[in-house]
Amino acid sequence: MIVCIAEKPSVAREIATVLGAKQRHEGYLQGNGYIVTWTFGHLCTLKEPHDYTEKWKKWYSYTLPMIPTKFGIKLIDNEGIKKQFAIVENLIANATEVVNCGDAGQEGELIQRWVMQKAGCKCPVKRLWVSSLTEDAIKNGFKNLKDQSNYQLLYEAGLARAIGDWLLGINATRAYTLHYGKQNQILSIGRVQTPTLALIVERHKEIENFVPQPYWELKTTYRETTFTYTEGKFQKKEEGTKLLNEITSYPLVITDITKKNTTEKPPKLFDLTSLQVECNNSFAYSADTTLQIAQSLYEKKLITYPRVDTTYLSEDIYPKIKNILNNLQDYQQLVQPLLLKPIIKPKNVFDNKKVTDHHAIIPTGEHHKQQLSAIELNVFNSIAKRFIANFYDDSKAAATTVIADIKGVKFKTTGKTIVKPGWRVVYAKTEQNKSEEKVLPKFAVGESGEHNPQLAEKTTTPPKPYNEATLLRAMETAGKTVQDEMLREVLKENGIGRPSTRSAIIETLVKRKYLNRVKKNLIPTNLGVELINTIHDDILKSAALTGQWEKKLRDIEKSNCTAMEFISEIKNLTTQVVNNVKLSTIKTQQPEIVTALTRKMVTKPKKEKQIIEGQACPKCGKGIIIKGHTAFGCSKWKDGCDWRKPFDIVKK
Repeated sequence: MIVCIAEKPSVAREIATVLGAKQRHEGYLQGNGYIVTWTFGHLCTLKEPHDYTEKWKKWYSYTLPMIPTKFGIKLIDNEGIKKQFAIVENLIANATEVVNCGDAGQEGELIQRWVMQKAGCKCPVKRLWVSSLTEDAIKNGFKNLKDQSNYQLLYEAGLARAIGDWLLGINATRAYTLHYGKQNQILSIGRVQTPTLALIVERHKEIENFVPQPYWELKTTYRETTFTYTEGKFQKKEEGTKLLNEITSYPLVITDITKKNTTEKPPKLFDLTSLQVECNNSFAYSADTTLQIAQSLYEKKLITYPRVDTTYLSEDIYPKIKNILNNLQDYQQLVQPLLLKPIIKPKNVFDNKKVTDHHAIIPTGEHHKQQLSAIELNVFNSIAKRFIANFYDDSKAAATTVIADIKGVKFKTTGKTIVKPGWRVVYAKTEQNKSEEKVLPKFAVGESGEHNPQLAEKTTTPPKPYNEATLLRAMETAGKTVQDEMLREVLKENGIGRPSTRSAIIETLVKRKYLNRVKKNLIPTNLGVELINTIHDDILKSAALTGQWEKKLRDIEKSNCTAMEFISEIKNLTTQVVNNVKLSTIKTQQPEIVTALTRKMVTKPKKEKQIIEGQACPKCGKGIIIKGHTAFGCSKWKDGCDWRKPFDIVKK
C-alpha cells in the first residue's frame, strides 16, 4: 500500500480525488491502491532545553550557552496532534512506499521529514513536487515522482535554519533576560526578529531626532506651466530673494526643447514579497493577511504556489500561456486582443536561470467554482491583471524637457505623454495615473513672454516610518533602500528572512508588543526601543550579517556550503554573544567586588564550605552561585544579595 502524506486535510482531499481514494476513514482516505493522510502543518518540533537535561529547565546564567551535542525532535504537546500522528505512524508502519506530498518548499520538506523520522519510516520515500493543485498538475506530479534523496540538501538547509534559530534565539533570550530583564520581563531575541526590529527602531530614532531645516525654491509660471530654477534650492532666503528681484522685470525666453521617446515594460510578475507590497499599498492588507489569502487561492486551485522568491517563469510554461489566458473567463475583454495574434515571449518573463524550485505566482486558468470573498477577489485580481499585462506590448511614452532663460538664469519644465498605452490598458485609469502624466502646451524655441516668478519657503521633512510594504522591501534587501528592480533581484539572496517567513516575523513583533500598527505604519513601542537599546552586541542587530546567513542557507541547497558549517558558525556566535553579556555584567559589578575583597582582607577569613558553581547561594538561599570574571557571586545580585567570593580568597 502506498501512503501519501499531505500537509493539510484540504490538500489531502484534492490529492485523494485525483488518485481515486474515495473511502473515508478517521484520519485518512483510501482507494485505488493508495492511502492519503495528512499532518496539520507542524506535528513535530525541536526539543526544548529541559528535554535534554533537567538543569536547563530553569533559567540560570551558569547554564549558558546551552548547546546540545545532538539535536532531537518531539511531538508538539497537543491531543489532536498526538491522535493524528498515531494514525500516520501506524499507516507508515504498514506501507510499501511513502509519498511526501508536503508543500513544495524548504519548510514543507522539513515538516514532513520530521514526521517520517518520528514515525520511524523504513520503506522507500518518493517526493511529489507540484506548483499548483490543479488536477493536471497533480496527475503529472505523480507520473514524475522523484526520489526523496533529490531533496536532501533542501531538508538540510531547513534543518540548519531551525537549529540556528534555536541556538541563537533561546540562548540570547535567556542571557539578556537574566542580565537585563526587569520585573520578570522576558527580552525575546531572534536571528531574524531582532535585526528587523532594529531597522524599525533606527528609523523611529531618525524621525524623533529630525530637525526641520527651511529652504527656498524659485519657480515661475509661463503659459500656465510651472518652470523651476535649474540650480536647485536655496539654503538662505536672501540669496533667493536677490535672484527673484533680478529676473522679475525681464521676459522668459524658450531656448531649447528636447523630446525623448521612452519604453516602459510591464511591472514584473509577482513573487510573494511583491504581492504583499502591492496588497499593502492598494488595500492596506498586512503581509500575513496577503499570505493567508494567497494560500487559500492556491488550495482552491486558482493560483500557483505562492511562497516563492522569483518573478520569472521557466520556458516550459510558455506553451501553456495561451490556454491559461483563454480560461480567465472574467477577463476576456482584456485577454481577447492577445489571442488574436501569437503570444509574445518576453525575456523579462521567461528565464530558466532565474527559476529554481518554483516560478512566479500566476493564475492556473481554473475557474473558481465557489464564491470568493471580497479580499480574495482583490488579491486574485491583482495576480490575474499582472499576468495578463506581461503579454501586452511595452508602453511607449514621449518625455519632453523645455529649457527657458530669464536674463541668463536657466529654468526648466518637463512633461510626459503616453504615445502607445500597450500594457497600461490592463489597468483602469485612476485620477492618480492621470496626474502623473503632465501634458505641456506646444512651445517653440525663441518664443518669449511675461511670467510670474515666486520664491516659496519650504522645510525639509523627516524620513517616513516603515509600513509593511516598505519594511518588506527593506527586509528583502537587508536594509538597503533600492528602487531599481534589477538591483533588488540581485540583493534578494542576502535578504532578511525568506518571503514565506517575513510576515510571521512582523506578526511576532506585534504579538510580543515590540511593535504597534498605527494606521498603515509600524511604530516601535517603548518596550521595543528599550530592547534594541539594551542589546549592546551589534551582531544581533545586523541586517547585513543576517542577510549573509540567509545566503549561506541558500548555498546549502546548492551544495556550496554544508549544514554543519552553518551550524558551527552559529554555535560560535552564540557562545560569543552569551560571553559578551556575562562579561559586560561582571564589569559593571567590578567596584562592588573590589570593595568586598578589601573588607575580607582586613579580617581573618572564616573556614567555609567548598564553593561549587550552580549550588544555592549560602547567604540568601534563593539564588545560585555563578562564576564571574574575577569572583563567584549570587545570581540574585540584582535583587540585593551582595554575596561575593573573589577567586584568590577561594584559593586560600
